[in-house]
Amino acid sequence: MQKPWTPPIRWVFGAATLLGFFSTLQAYRLTSLDYGGKMAVQIGPLLVLNLVYWYVPATLAAVIFRMDQSRFRLDPQRWMRALAVNALGAASFSVAHALAMIGVRWMVRPNAGKMPGVGWPTYMQSIYLTNLDWTLMTYSTIVGLGYALGYYREAQARAVKEAQLETQLAEARLKTLEAELQPHFLFNTLHAISTLIHTNPDSADRMISRLSDLLRLTFDRSGAARVSLQEELEFLGKYLEIEQTRFQDRLSVRYDVDPDTLDAEVPRLILQPLVENAIKHGLSPRVGHGIIEIVARREEDRLWLEVRDNGVGLSGSARSQFHSGVGLPNTRDRLECLYGDAQALEFSEGDAGLTVRMRMPLQRSALSPRATTSLVA
Repeated sequence: MQKPWTPPIRWVFGAATLLGFFSTLQAYRLTSLDYGGKMAVQIGPLLVLNLVYWYVPATLAAVIFRMDQSRFRLDPQRWMRALAVNALGAASFSVAHALAMIGVRWMVRPNAGKMPGVGWPTYMQSIYLTNLDWTLMTYSTIVGLGYALGYYREAQARAVKEAQLETQLAEARLKTLEAELQPHFLFNTLHAISTLIHTNPDSADRMISRLSDLLRLTFDRSGAARVSLQEELEFLGKYLEIEQTRFQDRLSVRYDVDPDTLDAEVPRLILQPLVENAIKHGLSPRVGHGIIEIVARREEDRLWLEVRDNGVGLSGSARSQFHSGVGLPNTRDRLECLYGDAQALEFSEGDAGLTVRMRMPLQRSALSPRATTSLVA
């Protein structure tokens, strides 16, 4: 249950003042018509009477709001108690209003405006019954407004909570996807190291050293769903150093990166699985020199990232593995989770090799102090 809310007092009395002036003008004109202008109407007392008429509900509005938003709400489980309390509240409100009006009349008119020969009980009943319908409607309006504001605030609070839950769910999903990626590339790298331990110990030793650097970067950035493109390229460069050690002179890497995109935010580990797929499915089966090209360019408020290779392309079995493996489905899920319909992931085959393209909104990020531009120089 939310804490009961009441409108600011200046709003309530501001509205009551406007209604008081309106009622004064209405009563003044009506009196003038009834008496044909033969009786002088004192505007001062008339204004006081009409202002008090509306200031009494304004004074009691806060009490009514709190009563109906806290203990005596009109809920299905306790509606009878709420009706009984509001009926008692309406009666008390009408009596308080009538007494206030009689008191003001006593101050501004001789003998409170009571006609000679009319007893006080009769006069007080007359004042009470004359205004009863209006006081009950005023009370009902305050109650209805209180319920409306209370339900509106609850709806707003639910919407905020639902948005927070959706954000937490998206973050949990992203963490799950990242947790799926990290063991995947770590296993593949360790497998590559194991094949070199006996045949080329020096290369295996270099790969272990580079893997240590790579893991250090991974742990430093754990918890961040997005990083700058420059940081992502730094991480990718460490990974490609491991692959170049494994392939020796058979693998070259090229970067075609627009400097204006270096501070763009990208999902962490978004390029590495695509590069790994390019090496595994495109370059490993290829005889001869392999090339991986990383492209980043800006197109208005969008960022395009491409991973190109000059490998063998996708045969039937390779195409099936390409789509069912960890890299591509994981990347697609992460892009959808972060950007919804504002992203795209597509691939195309050329005369040689494969190109995978990603599109996402261009969002700027503060560059890490340790990031360098050596990769794109």
